[in-house]
Amino acid sequence: MGPVPSTPATATFRSVAMFRLQGSKVLAVDMTGDAVKAKNGSMVAYDGQMTFKKLSGGGEGIRGMVTRRLTGEQMTVMEVTGQGTCWFADRASEINLVRLQGDKLYVESSNLLATEAGLRTGTSFTGLRGATQGNGLFTTTVEGHGQAALTSDGPAVVLRVSPQYPLTVDPGAYIAHQGNVRQSFQSGVTFRTLLGEGGGEAFQIRFEGDGLVYVQPSERNTIAGDV
Repeated sequence: MGPVPSTPATATFRSVAMFRLQGSKVLAVDMTGDAVKAKNGSMVAYDGQMTFKKLSGGGEGIRGMVTRRLTGEQMTVMEVTGQGTCWFADRASEINLVRLQGDKLYVESSNLLATEAGLRTGTSFTGLRGATQGNGLFTTTVEGHGQAALTSDGPAVVLRVSPQYPLTVDPGAYIAHQGNVRQSFQSGVTFRTLLGEGGGEAFQIRFEGDGLVYVQPSERNTIAGDV
């Protein structure tokens, strides 16, 4: 009889929070000693033993801190750690789960509800798009392996961008995008001015490349004209 392979006594296992939807407007996160990051004030209930710590949003480290001071990006988040289940919601918004597998997600900070603690958050320059939406010059990035929960005003629609089929989106409906996608901006006529409902300078976002764009069926208020 040959030798029995030994099992390292120091083997460790990383606990992972499990995201699941309870209905379409409540996120349930099952935790076994791990942590999640969530929008401050979004916890609506929990069971088990949990601890809550307030963090600063808009990116990690010194770069994130400087970005927040320069742009006014104020995304206050909390870190929840413990064992049990925690439920999150945000003003009865619809919740959408996105799984990242080493790629990067660009998302408006107001639409980011929660992420697994292992995902890295940061900031990315948006320029004109951010200004048109009144969200400053930077947007939030999420990257790594794990799940993120996004909110939307109404059920979000996931639209495919391909080299053959670029996509044009109203900035007020934009939530997030991921993949190898390039952005450009178009000024002039918008969807609403075509219907005779607005006027003035306006912008649209054009996406080209290969990836996904998340949009909501309701437009947020914007500041760059009637968009």
